[in-house]
Amino acid sequence: MSSTTPSCLLTAPELPSEPVDIRLVVTDMDGTLLDGTGRIPEGLWPLLVELRQRGVLFSPASGRQYATLARQFAEAGDGMVFIAENGTYVVRDGVELSSDPLNAAVAARVVETTRRLAADGVDVGAVLCGKSSAYVERRDEAFVAEAKRYYALLRIVEDLTAVEDEFLKVALYDFGPVGRSTAPALEPFTSTHRVVVSGEHWVDIMNATADKGAALRGLQRELGITPAQTMVFGDYLNDLEMLDGAEWSFAMANAHPDVLRRARYVAPPNTENGVLRTIVRLLRLPTV
Repeated sequence: MSSTTPSCLLTAPELPSEPVDIRLVVTDMDGTLLDGTGRIPEGLWPLLVELRQRGVLFSPASGRQYATLARQFAEAGDGMVFIAENGTYVVRDGVELSSDPLNAAVAARVVETTRRLAADGVDVGAVLCGKSSAYVERRDEAFVAEAKRYYALLRIVEDLTAVEDEFLKVALYDFGPVGRSTAPALEPFTSTHRVVVSGEHWVDIMNATADKGAALRGLQRELGITPAQTMVFGDYLNDLEMLDGAEWSFAMANAHPDVLRRARYVAPPNTENGVLRTIVRLLRLPTV
């Protein structure tokens, strides 16, 4: 199947007829695993039990905060690995496996850039993402509500540049299209840092060495798992490098065109339980 054609996985002729030796399943959240209402499909919970019995590790990989992911998957119990904050923070059972902290001076520069944009009339705010918590200085209800969707631990402070924590990234939320004003304003950072558009309204600034792909490669080394034993799902631009780390890379049918071109296969859309259906199909699992 051409990765540029979003056709249904279940009829893909290239998929093997026998079960594949998969040891690690990594999936993005929004637009990928989560359904059309932004919820985890109920069918995931029995599937996780089946995967664990077969020795397959399941790992959410998201721009979301670790605390948010841990809360969302509390029902799954111990043993999961969380690739959080777009790959800058990897945690298993509460223990840090890797991180790629952002220099505090750089974080302050991004905050100042955000303030200038807001002064010029752009409806934007910054979320400073630390290991202990996320922080915002913009306190209006609409902005805080958007931040709380992704950051379970969120503190409102007077001055983001005065916060003391170990920072992972700065996330900017623009109520308009992020590519119109906010992303272009971050262009000066692209020569030294990674600027990733992670959604229509979100853009993240991280170290140049940080992305979901780097986190995945480090996890594979830690666990002794190969790309041939890895299945990855994604839908947006912050998933591109992660797709490169797995032989079984799937773009959702609803994915960004660049993601569809990058992945080897296409899964059904997130609104049709694409991740779950693909795992069951490729691993020849009983329907759950």
